[in-house]
Amino acid sequence: MILFDLSGEVAVVTGAGSGIGQAIAVGLAEAGADVACFGHASKGGLEETAARIAALGRKSLVLTGTVTSQADLSAAMDRIENELGPLSIAVNNAGIGGSDPAQTMPAEKWDRIYDVNVKGLFLSCQAQARVMLANNKGSIINIASISGSIVNRGLTQAHYNSSKAAVIHLSKSLAMEWVGRGVRVNVISPGYTLTPMNQGERNKIFAESTPIGRLAEPEEMVGPAIFLASRASSYVTGLDLLVDGGFVCW
Repeated sequence: MILFDLSGEVAVVTGAGSGIGQAIAVGLAEAGADVACFGHASKGGLEETAARIAALGRKSLVLTGTVTSQADLSAAMDRIENELGPLSIAVNNAGIGGSDPAQTMPAEKWDRIYDVNVKGLFLSCQAQARVMLANNKGSIINIASISGSIVNRGLTQAHYNSSKAAVIHLSKSLAMEWVGRGVRVNVISPGYTLTPMNQGERNKIFAESTPIGRLAEPEEMVGPAIFLASRASSYVTGLDLLVDGGFVCW
């Protein structure tokens, strides 16, 4: 199990206040890492995540800001280094969704999705890599979605789907740019998952259309994240890891 041991590692998780981000932040701490929790102050949940990490005997740090702000991200990296140590793991989970018919979609809604899901993720990777490249060590894990590989039946979300496809290809591009420099970049693409962003009567349909017969729990993304963060995946970079209950097989 030493392959999956994260003792001595310092991680940051964006969007750590709820759902997949919260589950992964706590999971990284369970594996031995100290974890900084970055998120928007208005969305809450960060203090709860940090308390759960501290209860595991690991150091935690709450960082409020937005992934669309280079200043917020830069300040976060400084605090992490000063209070936890050199950053070696980053999970970029912050993102937003939306469902709008393409023919009537306001440009502002398109821009907002891309501003957070693509630009915000790029700025996060950029800030994290500046620290990691200097130390010749790091694993960046970006959270995309099966929606980056398939078109979800019954949902009108061309902006969201294409933003997640951009995350996947952006991650592969960064992986190749930083390969051989100590920094790996990979993707986790969850299937339908029980998160605050994915609630409602359509969940029954989502479950029925997934081969495994149910939605994922946020905690089921922890194992893949630990794998990609740890020595177990030392030869893995540029991967889009689908964690979807077999959804894309049908």
